[in-house]
Amino acid sequence: MFKYQLSIISFTINGEILSRQIKKILDEKYKNCDTKTYSVKSECTDSIYVDDAKAWTKEQFEKKNVIVFIGACGIAVRMISPYVKDKLTDSPVLVIDEAGKFVIPVLSGHMGGANEVADCISESIGAIPVITTATDVNRKLAIDMFAKNHDLSISNRDGIAKISSKVLKNKKITFSIADEYKEKVDVCITTDQHNESLLTLIPKEYVIGIGCRKGKESAELEEFINKRLREENISWNQIKAIATIDIKKDEKAILELVRKNNTDFVTYTSDELMNVKGEFSSSDFVKKKTGTDNVCERAALAYCGIGGKLISKKSILNGMTMAIAKKEWRLTIYEE
Repeated sequence: MFKYQLSIISFTINGEILSRQIKKILDEKYKNCDTKTYSVKSECTDSIYVDDAKAWTKEQFEKKNVIVFIGACGIAVRMISPYVKDKLTDSPVLVIDEAGKFVIPVLSGHMGGANEVADCISESIGAIPVITTATDVNRKLAIDMFAKNHDLSISNRDGIAKISSKVLKNKKITFSIADEYKEKVDVCITTDQHNESLLTLIPKEYVIGIGCRKGKESAELEEFINKRLREENISWNQIKAIATIDIKKDEKAILELVRKNNTDFVTYTSDELMNVKGEFSSSDFVKKKTGTDNVCERAALAYCGIGGKLISKKSILNGMTMAIAKKEWRLTIYEE
């Protein structure tokens, strides 16, 4: 599913025209793609005016948005250089020339999805995607993309280069999933980070359902969530998503928790939550306020879908509620 938050910035009138064209196509083609256009030219009334491009770039990095520069690569490099930190969490960055001939992913091509976005935009506007990552160029397995596509966190990032090196040399790589296979392997899928494999992949199989009073302090919510995770012996590396009701989609404390821990974030309407099957800790007060008798438990299970199980029922503290569900995780080598 193509689901990204895109922020496109242009520096000329022609660039702004192209950005609007891209937004129109993506909005029509992909339901879950949220695209906003910005311009440093105040006369571009169809886009949001930006008077400080560096501050704008910093804001997009903090929000983990896909950043698309329409202009020269040099502009993009100068703008993003202070904020580039980690290939696993950096915002995806692309550059498109204002004529719309080339689409170049320059940062976070795999984990961030810049390569995928480049392919989609190129196909939509008839441009050439300029992909430079070695595994893509040689049509080989990209282990970090494998991890992303299968909801896996990467524990030791230096292993990515080691696995890619073996792949590019046409050497076999081995996988181990179950704990009973103790021999040293290249890639081990486990929650045990202390093993002898080159790369450890951790299944992201848990979903946190959250409800909280409006205006709740971020630090208080974070402390509450972290305490419960410790009690359940679950790390943030194992968390796939945070889920809640749609009336909390702009709740600052929840959004900061999502950004800080780099998880998916999804909201549901009260009707969608009430349609989730199961036994829940019902509250007449919550139903009167939100339209559903339970937010956290229902939201967590709603994300999990078929096979999901509630492993930690509703916990309550000072206007905050949370529940944890476990979704069905399985390994597939090929798309079904």
